[in-house]
Amino acid sequence: MNTTKSFNQEKGRFIDKFALNRCFSFAKILLFTIVVLNHSTTLVNAAPKALRADIHIRNIMNTVAVSPSVRIAKDPRNNTLYYLKQNGDIYQVNLALSTSTLVYNSSNHKVSETQGMAIDRNGTIYLVGNANLVNDQTKGIIVKGVINSATGQRIWSVLAKSAEYPKSKTAYDHRFNGVVVSPDGKFIYVNSGSRTDHGEIQSNGGLYPNTREVGLTACILRLPTNGQNLFLANNRATLKTSGYIFAEGTRNTFDMAFAPNGDLFGAENGPDRDMSEELNWLRLGHNYGFPWRIGGTDNPQQFPNYNPANDKLLNPMFNAVQKGYYYNDPTFPAKPNSSLDEPITNIGPDADNYRDPQNGQVIDASVIGKTISTFTTHRSPLGLVFDTQGVMSPEFKGDGFVLSWTPGDPTGETLPGPFKDASQDLLDLKLTKVGNTNYQLQARRIVEGFSNPVDSEIIGNKIYVLEYGGNQGIWEVSLPTN
Repeated sequence: MNTTKSFNQEKGRFIDKFALNRCFSFAKILLFTIVVLNHSTTLVNAAPKALRADIHIRNIMNTVAVSPSVRIAKDPRNNTLYYLKQNGDIYQVNLALSTSTLVYNSSNHKVSETQGMAIDRNGTIYLVGNANLVNDQTKGIIVKGVINSATGQRIWSVLAKSAEYPKSKTAYDHRFNGVVVSPDGKFIYVNSGSRTDHGEIQSNGGLYPNTREVGLTACILRLPTNGQNLFLANNRATLKTSGYIFAEGTRNTFDMAFAPNGDLFGAENGPDRDMSEELNWLRLGHNYGFPWRIGGTDNPQQFPNYNPANDKLLNPMFNAVQKGYYYNDPTFPAKPNSSLDEPITNIGPDADNYRDPQNGQVIDASVIGKTISTFTTHRSPLGLVFDTQGVMSPEFKGDGFVLSWTPGDPTGETLPGPFKDASQDLLDLKLTKVGNTNYQLQARRIVEGFSNPVDSEIIGNKIYVLEYGGNQGIWEVSLPTN
């Protein structure tokens, strides 16, 4: 089995196989999971490597099991770490002993396919999952576990459920996944990913004719944390009237985080075409362009003269290209009249390679004095965190940090992943606001060699990285303090 190819057909985009039906692309994830399980007794992780002498790394523990690890989060009250399995198991980590204990599972919270977890300042756990329904439909489920002051255990209830909506039955059913709690604890923000690669028709073999995105997909929802049994209609206008739509035009913002100044940022997974991966400053009522603008460039399928045979950004190693999802598309919907927000620009020096659409050559943008929006294509940025406490040394104080999930080719373009970019690393992001319109950032690689890192959490000057691949390790990355 060519595990690299099968694992990266959609570049690890996180979708409904997180439920073992397909954030990350689970037509590949399932194959990769089978390989991991079949070799779990002999698999040896290569340890990640710090790229600076003042950064130190240690392995806390390995979490490999029947169900993959997908999220890690801290309880802000006491900095206790928890990690989440795809099947809904929640483990509490003892950092001193490098052990973990199963504390909740689907019998407690009733969600058996989970993709998102966050914990608020009161210790309430929020889980985001999905259900598989008849006729290839799905629905999102958000539950919360509120601490019972008498017992110390959490009492689980449904915060919100969505209406049923059609899956595309492709590697692009991203579904409900990422979740973050607002600093004041009043809201959670939940990502609902796209059901298409780039806005193409996905009819599920004719079951849902002429269907592209639907009301519940390709958006970020904002829900009150005190909600109970909220209903999320599969209708964009109804969702807006109810006040549930926070942002639109997001393909799959699998990770979100608040910066020290309270601004919300989201890391965006891009399509199978060689278009840059995004980091966006997320704001209420804004549209981030999908499917018309992706990675700071136009989606060519919206134009009547599009000929994929002449498209230099289509790589035959990728699933959507192989299956002919890029085609001349006269019925592609018109771009909305409202303005579309652009991604944050990356001025380098790292994670800033792009393919020239005119000649197909791979270029390092910062070497020639250019910028891209935001990261090298196919990196799959995940695990976004910020130094909100300002405890790090001046060089890193207040910075963001993001993981990159997909294995890349550090010297060429031989893999279905980032080109001339090893990826699977931890980037330091030095963000600078540009007026009141956007940000720009400097990206620097500070740790390399993770095995499909999927999520991270930050406690003081330590970043805890959770891997999906290999032995599914939890690694402690200690950065210099002030």
